[in-house]
Order: sequence, then structure tokens, then C-alpha cells
Amino acid sequence: MKLLVTGATGKLGSKVVESLLKSVPASQLAVSVRNPEKAAGLSSQGVEVRHGDFDHPKTLDTAFAGIDRLLIISADGDNETRIRQHTNAVEAAKRAGVKFIAYTSLANATESKNLMAPPHVATEAAIVNTGIPYSFLRNNWYLENEIGSIQGALAGAPWVTSAGEGKVGWANQQDYAEAAAAVLVEEGHENTVYELSGPLLTQEELVKVLGLVLGKEIPVQQVNDETYAEIMKGLGLPDFVIPIVVGIQESIRNGSLEVESNDFEKVLGRPVTPVNEALTQIVNAIS
Repeated sequence: MKLLVTGATGKLGSKVVESLLKSVPASQLAVSVRNPEKAAGLSSQGVEVRHGDFDHPKTLDTAFAGIDRLLIISADGDNETRIRQHTNAVEAAKRAGVKFIAYTSLANATESKNLMAPPHVATEAAIVNTGIPYSFLRNNWYLENEIGSIQGALAGAPWVTSAGEGKVGWANQQDYAEAAAAVLVEEGHENTVYELSGPLLTQEELVKVLGLVLGKEIPVQQVNDETYAEIMKGLGLPDFVIPIVVGIQESIRNGSLEVESNDFEKVLGRPVTPVNEALTQIVNAIS
């Protein structure tokens, strides 16, 4: 059985591959990457590195050839770009005769009002339409997405948010990676949807835990979207990013990530890493 992970040099993808190598021989694993030179470390471990570019379907035909089980890690970019790229990957998987597709989606994707939901809705539908058995890994929110705010708190800045009382199911990338690796390797995940969410917390609740980890009180500054946009601009975020980060805050405020689930435990066979432990790991890594 040959497994393949796309986007294997990215932050999540590299952790998935690391997890897979603990349970399968390197000879059973291939990766599809846009820039094979960046995957030289994997090649030296015996992983087959293949060139695959979501913008060039012919490269995907070669990359996916002979693959039994495929993990498509969602790409970065605007919604239109992601929909096109993901569709290319799904169609290539069908042409290659792939027997199982796992895909990293978004919390409650098909019902979500999150501004990032449309590519995931389109990709899930495209995968279902192939008739290939699948598993949708509906990842809630990476705790690592908050590193900028955590660094600010370390430097003495307040935690700024316009998310109000919206709750998020934060978990660390390592847990998401191990869940993806488990689903890719194990049988019995055919035609499943996993809502991978940690315990639900508001911004204040998360910051309270972070304060305990850091041993200091961190003020939370609740602002409106306009003020949040001004503050983010003042921190040097590019203009095109501002509507995205504001939209994320609005999506959280409107409950798009408030998905309660124990699917992590089902897939991992253990509880999700407690948020205080996960925050401690992040703080240690960036300090």
C-alpha cells in the first residue's frame, strides 16, 4: 500500500509526514511538493519525493500515479485559487485510480458562514462526486494561528480581539497532524467526517490559560472590527491581509468555530493535548 501526502513541506504537512514515519516504513510513503528541493530531508530518509503542482494538473498525474491512499492538505490562497487548485488535485486523484482520499477541511464546513468555508465546501463536494471513499478532517483552529498574539503578550502587549464571546476549538498542529496520519494509515475511516475540535474557549478563557502559563496577567482588549483593522494595519500587516484577519474575527464572533466534538479522541485514541500544555510548548518554542 502506497501513501502520499501533498504539501508535505508545509507546517502541517511536515508534521503529518513525521507522524507517519513512526508507523509506516519510509518506502511506503511518497510526498507531492511544488519544490522538491525543499523536501531533500525527506528524500534522505527514504521517502519518495514527487513533483506535484496544484496549478499544473499534468504534474499531479505523475505525482499520484500508483498511489492507494492520498492525503490532500488544503492549499493557501484566496478562495477562488484554492477551489481551482483543490479541484485539480481531486480530478487527478480520480484519473490516477486512488482508492481513498483524506482531506483537511474546516469546522462544520458545509453549514459554515466562515469566510474560509467556500473552498472546503467545493472540495468536499468534488471528492464525494468522484465516488472514491473519503475522510473529511474538519480541522477547527490551530493554536499556532495565535503565535503573533502570544508573542505580543510575551512583550507586554494586550490581547486584541473583535471576536467577542465567540468560542473556538483550538488544538495544536501536532494533534491535527497525528489525526491525519492515523486516518491515512488505518482502515475503517471510509466515508467519514471528523469534526476535529479541542475544548471550546472564548478569547478571554484562552488568554486566562496563557496568563497562567506565563505567570502574569494579560489584559484583553475587546474592540470593534474597524478598530481591530486599524490596529492590525499599525502592526504592519499588508493591506490585502486586513480583510482576512478581520473576517476571521467576525466568523469567530458569529460562532462558526463553536463546534463541540470528541472526534479527536476517536481518531487519536487519546484525549486532545490540554490547552495549557499546548500553550506551554508554543511559548517554549518561540521564547
